[in-house]
Amino acid sequence: MFRDYISLAVRSLTKRRLRTYLTMIGIFIGIAAVVSLIGLGQGLRIAITSQFGFLGTDVLSIQAANINFAGAPGQGAPNPLNDTLVDKIKKINNVEAAFNRYIGSCTIEFKGNQKIEFVVSVPGKDDRKIFERINNLKVQDGRLLTDQDNKGLLLGSNYLTGVTYGATFSKPIHAGDKVLINGKQFDVIGILEKKGSFMYDDAIWMNDDTMLNEGIRPSNGAVNIISVKVKDVNKIIQTQQDIEKLLRKERNVKAGEEDFTVETPQKALETLNSTLFAVQLFVTIIALISLLVGGIGIMNTMYTAVLERTKEIGIMKSIGAKNFTIFTLFFIESGLLGMIGGAIGVILGLILAYGLAFIGSIALGSNLIQAHVSLGLIFGALAFSFVIGTVFGVLPAYRASKLHPVDSLRGVK
Repeated sequence: MFRDYISLAVRSLTKRRLRTYLTMIGIFIGIAAVVSLIGLGQGLRIAITSQFGFLGTDVLSIQAANINFAGAPGQGAPNPLNDTLVDKIKKINNVEAAFNRYIGSCTIEFKGNQKIEFVVSVPGKDDRKIFERINNLKVQDGRLLTDQDNKGLLLGSNYLTGVTYGATFSKPIHAGDKVLINGKQFDVIGILEKKGSFMYDDAIWMNDDTMLNEGIRPSNGAVNIISVKVKDVNKIIQTQQDIEKLLRKERNVKAGEEDFTVETPQKALETLNSTLFAVQLFVTIIALISLLVGGIGIMNTMYTAVLERTKEIGIMKSIGAKNFTIFTLFFIESGLLGMIGGAIGVILGLILAYGLAFIGSIALGSNLIQAHVSLGLIFGALAFSFVIGTVFGVLPAYRASKLHPVDSLRGVK
């Protein structure tokens, strides 16, 4: 019986093919928007959160409040951190190590190709091994830096392929090659293993002293970040509070008026996730408006179908069709309108999501722009489109089921 309902509904939709297509436009535009926007948003979230995936849970990151959102952490801060704080932080209970982090920029040139890139500092002496362990630094070519490498540097894995974010080198760079940094010759000591993060795979790594001597970091003692490794991760919250208390005293600020942040990678990741979710929710709501418009279109089409098929309904009732049969037939027909529109929308959404991600990755030269459409999203979109069709088809179906057979046969509306 149910198969007969489906067959009759499909036959009715194909008979009015043009109207069916026009009705489904609102549905598949809405579903395509939902699938593509959520897919791109989820892909962006995965790409960004992967940048934090290799950071440990026992590390605190301290930086001054930053008003320059386009720059590196700590840049543009009206009251930057200074390099004298690290020795005081080391004296706090549960602190295993603390070291200053400097982030500058330079021009790197190789075989006539050049680009502007961030330079990340590598601390010296006893802090070096801890820093390498925290960041899980390993080389695939050459070796890691030592305190004696005054004119040496490490490069991210993308330089070994020649393809980096924002620039392509004509030839890959290997350990042992010489490059120009701000016009001065440097030795490439090693190429890091791939991390899957542009913050690592594109970066240039130098010793602290080398960055200072070359003028890549400021000489006034300003620090971008202070990294702190704790001994006992179970006491990390208390350690965080102790550091905040010290910084409030040193920077002469009151609780609630801090001009600095002390965060774990997980806390920063939670903040980022909540921001991405808010943006994703906003664009999804906009797409849902299109779906509601599509649902209203289905209701209008089904009402028109009831008016056009009044005599047909009268004939069906005169030969024994019950109200429930008429209701079910129109109900299924509206549900099919929603589901078919949803299926077309899902296909368009997949094409848009992965197509735009592909174009974006080529244009930017980075895998930060990517799409991720889960099976749950696909089935959810199909189910939602079917629900939209059925919900907006209830009233027309109910009206069709309540038509009097005699009046229907006479064509009375």
